[in-house]
Amino acid sequence: MIGRLRGQLVHKQPPRLMLDVGGVGYELEAPMSTFYELPAVGETVTLITHLAVREDAQVLYGFIRESDRALFRNLLKVTGVGARMALAILSGMDAARFAQCVEYEDVAALTKLPGIGKKTAQRLVVEMRDRLEATLTPALAGAASESAPGTDQALADAVSALVALGFRPADATRMARAADDGAKTSEEIIRLALRSVNPA
Repeated sequence: MIGRLRGQLVHKQPPRLMLDVGGVGYELEAPMSTFYELPAVGETVTLITHLAVREDAQVLYGFIRESDRALFRNLLKVTGVGARMALAILSGMDAARFAQCVEYEDVAALTKLPGIGKKTAQRLVVEMRDRLEATLTPALAGAASESAPGTDQALADAVSALVALGFRPADATRMARAADDGAKTSEEIIRLALRSVNPA
């Protein structure tokens, strides 16, 4: 199983890209959420990967974030959702936004994604609810720290702490962002977030 690749970006043309890893060119497919954050051709990048083995092909998928790969893998378990649809979902929204749609049963937002009708959106909400809770919580809690350095680390730490306290990932992220002004420590963000739930 190939779980991660680090190499020189040789080519990128959605939905495909190629990495040169020690002289071997790996072809991968990736969602737009990954393409938006790829460096320029010729630069080095690390991708979290998922290898799908079928009767007629072996396809390698690449993701910038672990949370996106975790969501991709769980989407493949949903009835009627294949790799193409999973990539389309991740091209339209990141894992944290998808979790929020499932949490609040936002079928309307999901149907705005290409190839997602009302019945499929409803199925996603029903079948993904438990999977998000069981497998995506750690990845979503750390999503902010994966995406940006600096002051965002305090926000990521606050989200992780709120999840550990029992809040759902989407709620924890929303609370922390509402409490963060870009210049607070994680402790201050947590204190303000909890105060918004239980005002003095």
